[in-house]
Amino acid sequence: MILEPSLQTQLYGLDEIFNEIVHLFDNNKLPNKILLSGQKGSGKSTLSYHLANYIFSIKEENSYNLKSKEISINNTSYKLINNQSHPNFYLIDIKDDKKNIEISQIRKMINYANKSAFNNSARIIMINNVEHINNNSINALLKIIEEPNDNIFFILIHNNNKKILSTLRSRCLCFKLNLSFNESIEITNKLISNNIFDLINIDLINYYSTPGYYLRLINFARINSIDLNHFNLNDFLLYIIDKNFYKKDYLF
Repeated sequence: MILEPSLQTQLYGLDEIFNEIVHLFDNNKLPNKILLSGQKGSGKSTLSYHLANYIFSIKEENSYNLKSKEISINNTSYKLINNQSHPNFYLIDIKDDKKNIEISQIRKMINYANKSAFNNSARIIMINNVEHINNNSINALLKIIEEPNDNIFFILIHNNNKKILSTLRSRCLCFKLNLSFNESIEITNKLISNNIFDLINIDLINYYSTPGYYLRLINFARINSIDLNHFNLNDFLLYIIDKNFYKKDYLF
């Protein structure tokens, strides 16, 4: 089962937002900074990687399939991003051993932004978990997104269960990803090619509520050889706390 957003070649359920951003880009009206805000597991990162591939692959062979919202695995930009070697793509995220995005990460990004783009093409700087930028970093980030070099697009990914500074939000075009319960179920069923109600207790389904959570629950159950149909919410929480899984995976 594919959990990594950058490897999700099919985009489900976010057509309206994706089409709107693509339309703005195609008409040279896309602001250089956008904020994707929504619940954990709602598909913000997957949407971001599909947008990046659309922009990068326009002139490439095996370019992005806009009709089916699909990335070709033979696409050059797809391979480069997943090999962490795309010259026009830069990712910032929380390091595994840290609680916040640190000033050193922002400074490295600023150095990157000040360099010339490869082939004078569009560059994308993606900042995941932007709500975890610490106070020392926020002013540096505000400055670079306010006065970036030409043809750089900032995609900020925000977990809306946590606040971000209004000064940052106000500088971005904000897109809110709000999946209904039925949309989350439909997307998940497509991703797993199965019926989630056959795999997970309804109590857990009602609580976790987004495709990303459901995928991690299913993967967690497979790795640990447990049947999630036999766990209600209370029993499951007691189980992961007892086994010390709660600390290992913040999605739980």
